[in-house]
Amino acid sequence: MSDVKSAASPSASPLYLRDEELKEGVELLFRAFLEIFGQREEMGEVLGRAHRRALYIIARHPGINVAGLLGILKITKQSLARVLNDLLAHGYVERRASVRDGRMRQLSLTSKGAALENALWEAQRPHLVQAFKEAGPDAVAGFRRVLSGLAERAAGTKSPGTA
Repeated sequence: MSDVKSAASPSASPLYLRDEELKEGVELLFRAFLEIFGQREEMGEVLGRAHRRALYIIARHPGINVAGLLGILKITKQSLARVLNDLLAHGYVERRASVRDGRMRQLSLTSKGAALENALWEAQRPHLVQAFKEAGPDAVAGFRRVLSGLAERAAGTKSPGTA
């Protein structure tokens, strides 16, 4: 990632809201996303990034329903149906009727799915730990504030004018 200008500079430009700085930030987010959710050999078979994202969210939110998963992943129903059908067919995810509402289907990882998700996490964890260590606690806190602000806006919980 050394070819991204801001990654090489020791500190952020005081003009961090300029378009070029913002575009570099988006590029870094995109590259980090690919690093974290890229297809890994641990996934085996024919599962890709969308499958990995769905596995991760289902692992973090056991019992999530399809509508909730759609809301988080921001993909079409058709795309999610394809991904879920693959995960169900390969035995990574199970779908059960909700105890409270039999019409609602809840998703959770099977033991095979949990093992795969754990293997993926163990493969990426050292990279995240190293990056966080190198950045230091102040940078990590700032990083979390930026990502939280973006995530809150995406979820509709923060208005654009809120600091």
